[in-house]
Amino acid sequence: MIDDLAIGLEEALGMTLDRVVPLAAETVALIEGVDRVVSHDLAALVDSPSVDASLKDGYAVLSEEVAAASAEHPVRLSVTGMMAAGEKQDIRVVPGTTVRVLTGAKIPTGADAVVSEEFVRIEGREVLVGTFAEIGRNILARGSDVGRGKVVARKGSRLTPGMVGMLAAAGHSSVSVIRTPMVGILATGDEVVAPGQPLPEGKLYASNITTLGAWCRRYRMKTRLALVRDDPEEIYNVLKTLSNHADAVVTSGGAWTGDRDMVVRILDRLGWQRAFHRIRIGPGKAVGFGLLEGKPVFILPGGPPSNLMGFLQIALPGLLKLAGHGRPGLPVIPVRTASDLLGRHPRWTQFIFGMIETRSDLPVFYPLKGASRLQSMAEAEAVIAIPEGETVIPAGTVIPAQLLE
Repeated sequence: MIDDLAIGLEEALGMTLDRVVPLAAETVALIEGVDRVVSHDLAALVDSPSVDASLKDGYAVLSEEVAAASAEHPVRLSVTGMMAAGEKQDIRVVPGTTVRVLTGAKIPTGADAVVSEEFVRIEGREVLVGTFAEIGRNILARGSDVGRGKVVARKGSRLTPGMVGMLAAAGHSSVSVIRTPMVGILATGDEVVAPGQPLPEGKLYASNITTLGAWCRRYRMKTRLALVRDDPEEIYNVLKTLSNHADAVVTSGGAWTGDRDMVVRILDRLGWQRAFHRIRIGPGKAVGFGLLEGKPVFILPGGPPSNLMGFLQIALPGLLKLAGHGRPGLPVIPVRTASDLLGRHPRWTQFIFGMIETRSDLPVFYPLKGASRLQSMAEAEAVIAIPEGETVIPAGTVIPAQLLE
């Protein structure tokens, strides 16, 4: 039965991202910026390289002098000196001369090409050049890696190790990034026990918040975890404390309308601004979202598949938006379905965990079958959606898949 009060996934995600505002920026040492999100466009402060430089160990020449050079008819030139990388000296190349240059050395004044040393034969203070070298041969032009004033990193982009290195070459030693969120994660339920504690009969370990915390840590978010009994005052107090000390709150369990599902009622007492509660997705229907004193609060159901799917589809994009990501959400690739995929209802977005097999043309998606719900979640490499309006995706169809690995 479809809940008429539930909203569609696209609408829920849009409402979430519209209401979440990225945190303030902070300046950190450049090497500490890896995997962080740039707060504004960053332009190069210098040219890199700062001079025209040699790409090879060899000899700087006038290209017109060696235009006809060959192994059979080499061109003889006098060597007037040597230049290495980082040296300030300059030796002018004039007709009939050459300068020995090492990799990274500034190109001597007058020279417009470099002949690699393997094409040169040395005879005393002269060399015989056995190949031609057109203008620009083996020369790395000033600013060719990055030119001064050119934007190196765009606002909202995540800094990879390669981008950190590029920023260093561009003259940056620090970087302005969006502050990493502190996420408070609360699990409710008399049956939930913290990992590491004795497990009484009828109870279970808090795997949900451990999984959610691990996802937050993957994106370098800090976490504060709490387990609370099904006691309204205790839930009220912990929610209030978490919202005071965290940048966002995620609740796990107590999300529906049963006698012990108290999270929404308590958030109402706290005065939150509810955006929605219940989405037409499976698993994960009881997902909710709102703001408490301007901070995002995500409500997730307690069943592990529903808990994780609600987090991946709504909470994670919201938290990534909070952290400044320009494209919040899981990475997506096209895949080909290995078999027919069946949905439950045309008004429902149905998600399926699966594995990815690499092929020469497109990766192939295989749904996980027969495994326990926790095992399926642990082994899954990707998630696909059967969108509203469809109840079957035939085998061989190319569809988008969200990558979990």
